[in-house]
Amino acid sequence: MARQDRLRRISQAHDRRRPGRPMRLWRKLAILALYPRTDRGFWYGFAIDLLWPVLMAVARWDFRGGRQVPASGGALLAVNHLSHVDPIVLVSYCMAQGRVPRFLAMKELWGQTVVGAPLRGGRHIPVDRSASGIEAYRAAVEAVRQGEVVVVYPEGGFADDSDGWPRPARTGVARMALETGAPVIPVAQWGSNHLLPPSARFGTLYPRATLRVLAGPPVVLHDLREGRIGRTALQAATDRIMGRITEQLAVLRREEPPQPEVRDPEPAADLQPPAVS
Repeated sequence: MARQDRLRRISQAHDRRRPGRPMRLWRKLAILALYPRTDRGFWYGFAIDLLWPVLMAVARWDFRGGRQVPASGGALLAVNHLSHVDPIVLVSYCMAQGRVPRFLAMKELWGQTVVGAPLRGGRHIPVDRSASGIEAYRAAVEAVRQGEVVVVYPEGGFADDSDGWPRPARTGVARMALETGAPVIPVAQWGSNHLLPPSARFGTLYPRATLRVLAGPPVVLHDLREGRIGRTALQAATDRIMGRITEQLAVLRREEPPQPEVRDPEPAADLQPPAVS
């Protein structure tokens, strides 16, 4: 526990630097030396150890708000989705706080040679997109109850022509939160779309992208758990979560977000979480 406390102090001390300033190299190296080596599975751990130095080399980091990620216990991280490298960035962010994250990913990826082994070894959660997603939902709820940090991209993916602001989201993360009572941490990221634009096949190495991640305080949802968890409560919870993510993203982008779209509530059973890649 002392190792994790030291890791979190080193990581969170970056918050004292002026916003927009990248993390210093010595801090990233110290985090690399201290981040968790257990509870990762061999291939998931191998992928982390392999990709961490690569991510340090190709991009600057500006990770903030890490104190909002609980040091222990189950939690849901609700994150906006911009690029195929988002999961790699979020793994680095969570590991810097001493937590090993679990992701929901398309079931088809489990059969791939390179990607499948880390997914299986890391106890990530397969999602059958041809079905309702109920099995993935149950697995995610169980993981949270077992004390895991589960990362969810509520938008269900990203658009090649997106302006980067969050799109209307699915209600899966809201249902998980209302059922488990676990904290939902709104996390915004910006810069992964510059490192690897959604429509690009190769990353942009020059100029170096700055990967900005900012977590905010847990979303207040306790009032929505008092009655029946129906469509109205699920949509209200989803709107709060996405609103908070958008607020965090506005801080990172230093821009005013567009007005949110108004839409009808979706069926409560429609989880359909996004893929990792």
